[in-house]
Amino acid sequence: MKTFAALMLLAGSAAAADVTYGEHGMALFGGKEGLYASHLPMFHAPHDYQVVLQVHVADPATDAALRQRLDGKTALWTIAPEKFELSRLAPQAATPLRQFKADLVLGHFEQGGKTQYAASTIVVDKVLFFHKLSPEQRASVSSTYMQIGDGQQRYLVKQIDSRPDYDHIIAYRAARGAAHTDITVIKRGLSQPNAAELAAALHAQRNTIRGTIYFYTDDLK
Repeated sequence: MKTFAALMLLAGSAAAADVTYGEHGMALFGGKEGLYASHLPMFHAPHDYQVVLQVHVADPATDAALRQRLDGKTALWTIAPEKFELSRLAPQAATPLRQFKADLVLGHFEQGGKTQYAASTIVVDKVLFFHKLSPEQRASVSSTYMQIGDGQQRYLVKQIDSRPDYDHIIAYRAARGAAHTDITVIKRGLSQPNAAELAAALHAQRNTIRGTIYFYTDDLK
């Protein structure tokens, strides 16, 4: 009979064999209407996937406090999680990842951010987007943004579809009953589109664009 230590070693070896195993930092955004996490991708394993999740914090008090602090704001928060296999978030994963432990950080967890809620349990409610990135160099003349959120408090997340590219998350306030569709804007290199361009694509007023939550290019060159 195998000892407990031996079983744990075997389990660790199996996890390490999955090329997506690692510490998968995420941008955290949302508010009272919903919480979301967007994996911070790169063009190499184990981070070569763009993944967007709808989540909540298992502890109700922490969840409520976090939503209150994020609500209507564009300050960057990030998730510094324990290591896990990103492949377990795939729609057809054999053993789906239901939850994981993570520090919730005000700012970027690798760039001077400050932990606000340590060792929180993050529950994965829904995988909204899961896509493997291609490492090939290629250009795109347009950028497509996914709409995240069903109420008035919504977000635009750029689909990473070229190399080099940029990771971009925007907060905006939708009109009641506004369509929940992807939008496309002209791409100008690695420059983010301005509020007027985004509002025009949404058929909305410019002042509905609240601002950028996250914009980064260095990891996508």
